[in-house]
Amino acid sequence: MNNSTSYTHFDAVVVGSGFGGSVTAYRLAEADLSVCVLERGKAYPPNSFPRAPHRMKKNFWDPSEGLFGMYNVWSFDELGSVVCSGLGGGSLIYANVLIRKDERWFVKEDVNDGGYEYWPVTRADLDPHYDRVEKMLGAQGYPFDKEPYNETPKTREYKAAAKRLGLDWELPKLAVTFANEGEDPMPGEPIKEKHKNLHGRTRYTCRLVGECDAGCNFGSKNTLDYNYLSEAERQGAEIRTLCEVRSFEPRPLEGGYAVHYVQHDLAREGHKIDTSILQEHTITADRLILSAGTLGSTFLLLKNRDRFPGLSDLLGTRFCGNGDLITFAMRSKKEIGGEKQPRLIDAGYGPVITSRVRVADQEDDDGGEGRGFYVEDAGYPEFVNWILETVDAPADAVRAIWNWSGATKWLLDKLLSREPETDIGSEVTRLLGSTELSAGLLPLLGMGRDIPDGKMELRGEKLNVDWRVESSASYFERVRETMRYIAEDGLEAEFSDPLDRLNRLVTVHPLGGCPMGREKTEGVVGPYGEVFGHPGLYIADGSVMPGPVGPNPSLTIAALADRFADRIVEQRGAQG
Repeated sequence: MNNSTSYTHFDAVVVGSGFGGSVTAYRLAEADLSVCVLERGKAYPPNSFPRAPHRMKKNFWDPSEGLFGMYNVWSFDELGSVVCSGLGGGSLIYANVLIRKDERWFVKEDVNDGGYEYWPVTRADLDPHYDRVEKMLGAQGYPFDKEPYNETPKTREYKAAAKRLGLDWELPKLAVTFANEGEDPMPGEPIKEKHKNLHGRTRYTCRLVGECDAGCNFGSKNTLDYNYLSEAERQGAEIRTLCEVRSFEPRPLEGGYAVHYVQHDLAREGHKIDTSILQEHTITADRLILSAGTLGSTFLLLKNRDRFPGLSDLLGTRFCGNGDLITFAMRSKKEIGGEKQPRLIDAGYGPVITSRVRVADQEDDDGGEGRGFYVEDAGYPEFVNWILETVDAPADAVRAIWNWSGATKWLLDKLLSREPETDIGSEVTRLLGSTELSAGLLPLLGMGRDIPDGKMELRGEKLNVDWRVESSASYFERVRETMRYIAEDGLEAEFSDPLDRLNRLVTVHPLGGCPMGREKTEGVVGPYGEVFGHPGLYIADGSVMPGPVGPNPSLTIAALADRFADRIVEQRGAQG
């Protein structure tokens, strides 16, 4: 990675290094265009993701407060969103799932329930690009038919529950390395890479520790820094980290665009600073590709709108959260010997997501009703289980006193006594209680076709999202009831939906704001990502979605970026 400013003009400047920016940067560099990637966050080589509390508290993004971490948390009226800042964008914290958008979910003029949605591309248009991206990301299903993976409790129990309930269950493709090519999968083996990754570090096959969303310290996730960005750099792209773009404008005389950014300094970590006084740097390019994410790209374009006359009035529209909903199946049970016993889920074992249930859509030809969605099993790092056991209050005060006071005193007496005593392990286990909560907990992740009727706009200097749960209430109720069905009838568990009581949702898949359309009256960009009325200005990220993807959107964002890059390369060839 090169943070120098040796070059000031490029064929293309790419703002952001997520699924849109990384793909575009590689494809353009591969075609011998000079490319500069500006990423506001820092690089995360293996073993750099924090785990200790004192390090985790710094792992958020707010430079004015001296925070340069990867979690960027946004809060709006009825919605919260968590996105990523770092080299590789959202791939650093996503759950690796690669599912193609359902063919019939590329809807046209969907106005039946309050939202307008018109996809100017089809599944057939994207399939060649899906193929290309899956190959680059090393997509593969979880090897559930191999040892030790076939003993993954959450996968086994979720599959069994889905089959009992007659639900459509499947192992989706994941961007995770479980095995070297031609070898059997095995946790913890060094990954054999054709070319050294840009970090110059050794990676290891998945160790099944459930830390995907907290950053993979073993390099098992095929995040964008290990493939697209490493290859882009190898092809000559210049990658500049800690470079946050503030503004940009067309160059009327010279053509192309000027991009202004500030350089963050990790030496300021932990110290508040007025970021408005940071020195601005300027580079220019014939083409500018905004890939700062749904919130970032829309925010930047709204802030710089006056410099781009004739932008579509639809800037900031068609926002949605891709139908994201998280609930929990708690204290799952199963019948053993005529008695109800705790069911082992062990959500911390394995990658975060291993399997999914799909519920049909009214657009499908298999009798679906309402708007379709997916419900996926979920996991989390093992350290979360220790937290759960700490906060899980015992059933009564007597048990609490025994577990945490009486038993501890007894154990210390034994350990400090000079009297011989063997086999006191059972007393140690008593301190841990039943572990019923942590062993039997399964988060359920839902996503699907909510209604893209949100509006993004500036409120002073800040971004505001006006999106209401009510318009998608029937969709969320169907997702919630399916989750309840899986939890209560499939897993014999208690169902919990903590955010429902707050009438608030959290999305990790914000979409829209710069939607695609056939013309300026229908979208901000055309079917190939170019902004209407501004040749050479492209947007390649989740903001161009004219509606929800349905399944996890990362693969579709990457496929669209690949399609956009094809057009840029073709146009360059025609011009030259």
